[in-house]
Amino acid sequence: MLVPTPTASGLPYRPADFPTLPQALDYAATGAAGLNFYTGKGQLAEALTYRQLREQALELAAAMRARGLVPGERVALIAETDGDFARAFFACQYAGLVPTALPLPAAFGGRAAYVDHIRRMIEIADAAAAIAPPALAEWLAEACEGLSLKAAGTLDIFKTETASPAVALPTVGQDDLCYLQFSSGSTRFPLGVAVTQRALMANTLGISRDGLQIGPEDRCVSWLPFYHDMGLVGFLLTPLVCQISIDLFATRDFARRPLLWLDLITRNGGTLSYSPTFGYELCARRAETASVEGIDLSRWRGAGIGGDMVRPEPLAKFSERFARNGFKASAFVPSYGMAEAALALSFAPLGQGIRYDTLDTDRLERDHVAVSAEHGAARTRDFVLCGPALPDHVFEVRGEAGDVLAEAQVGRIFVRGPSLMQSYYGQPEATDAVLSSDGWLDTGDLGYFSGGQIVITGRAKDLIIVNGRNIWPQDLEWTAEREVSVLRSGDVAAVSVDSGAGERILVLVEYRAPDEAAREHLCKEVAAVLRLRHGVDTDVVTIPPRALPRTSSGKLSRSKAKALYLQGTFGTNAEATAV
Repeated sequence: MLVPTPTASGLPYRPADFPTLPQALDYAATGAAGLNFYTGKGQLAEALTYRQLREQALELAAAMRARGLVPGERVALIAETDGDFARAFFACQYAGLVPTALPLPAAFGGRAAYVDHIRRMIEIADAAAAIAPPALAEWLAEACEGLSLKAAGTLDIFKTETASPAVALPTVGQDDLCYLQFSSGSTRFPLGVAVTQRALMANTLGISRDGLQIGPEDRCVSWLPFYHDMGLVGFLLTPLVCQISIDLFATRDFARRPLLWLDLITRNGGTLSYSPTFGYELCARRAETASVEGIDLSRWRGAGIGGDMVRPEPLAKFSERFARNGFKASAFVPSYGMAEAALALSFAPLGQGIRYDTLDTDRLERDHVAVSAEHGAARTRDFVLCGPALPDHVFEVRGEAGDVLAEAQVGRIFVRGPSLMQSYYGQPEATDAVLSSDGWLDTGDLGYFSGGQIVITGRAKDLIIVNGRNIWPQDLEWTAEREVSVLRSGDVAAVSVDSGAGERILVLVEYRAPDEAAREHLCKEVAAVLRLRHGVDTDVVTIPPRALPRTSSGKLSRSKAKALYLQGTFGTNAEATAV
């Protein structure tokens, strides 16, 4: 009978203080901890100790070298949540190859779109090999058709290879590339973020020592995908370099059974786990109809929120719903980061929970300043504090002229520090557009400082500017979803479009009723709510369920939604119901 790896590794704890990832695994492999992969029914499918992972990765690394793969070449890995991905990723580490995690098909709406997408990723990475889980082997073969690869298929393609004595594994250095991580692609096609061993290890050190203060008694639980930086770095690489065990199950299984997340935390004594806001929201909603008897969250000390804008209201509902199960609101850890910085840039102080500023929305939109809302302010919005920059990292908030702004002034966020990417792989112009010669990264996010903590207000490219007002699209989206009863979280996207007479606000709404009169009524209701709450006129259109495009990590892609609308992809119904 399979049993999960223990929480106690039995090793003297080292907080991610290794020069490279292979050296970190070498040390972790001398202890008892490891990776535990669960099925969608909560059954343990594989318990892979770090010792076993190291042995199997070294064997596979030798086979990859025997196949003719040369240190520095990229290897595309379709990132299933299983032991094979871990084996392949670390085989690349030992072989001096550069693994590149590719997404699974769920977010792409069909085989053709998915095959085209991963083919473009393979080409951008200039991969020498591509590996897929057995279920996607045919899809990968289609994506690789006509490409000059040394190897393509499942891991079985390396089983026949035997390493020649002359083919030695290289010594991996700190300035070697560790992996390519494709950016989320919320405003453009994803770019391959090139992360060195040095940058990764700097980030894991900051996460473990300063951000989450990880210790040998901790245990991680995750459903986050490995092709996203929060899943890969946060809940595969960081726990491993800290020699602690991880319990993992697939994102698609979380979507079907969100309470499995809490069950695994209960069952194995999980202390650290992360999710975007929607994950907590989904659990609270499911708990309205499903039993949560037996769930014990009392050991969960780091309930992180990241990967998207932090929304206080759904988190408060989660906290209230699961307080009786031992969950403490002080366990929430809002944080901020991005793939271009390996992962993390800031963490709210542990034990702080959710702290937020309630701002005067009119002053924010008109004057670009964060002013606390006075009693009776017509419009307000809550913004969550995400902590100070990690040690050795520095934030600046800059104005349109590049001047550094004072606290409470809203501008573009820049960051400098040891975790930053080397480049967008093979894209020097794109790199130069965001990374200066003196090491400052333009994050593309807007925000301000509050008491020394960074506060994110939105993505610069998503900002809607109408009549001199800066309108955040999520303000409109969340208002509609909150106040129109038939709408749910994730049903709405707000963008600006050129009407020929200036910018207009377009609001796309997923709606499930086929009745035309019901659609027209919904459009009028949404438009009325947004006019009342935000003082804006909008063109509201309905689109089919699940039609809003999302990135591989689940983020809404407003730019793609806008493009699809302008192309007429959503069909004639969208135009027929415009208000």
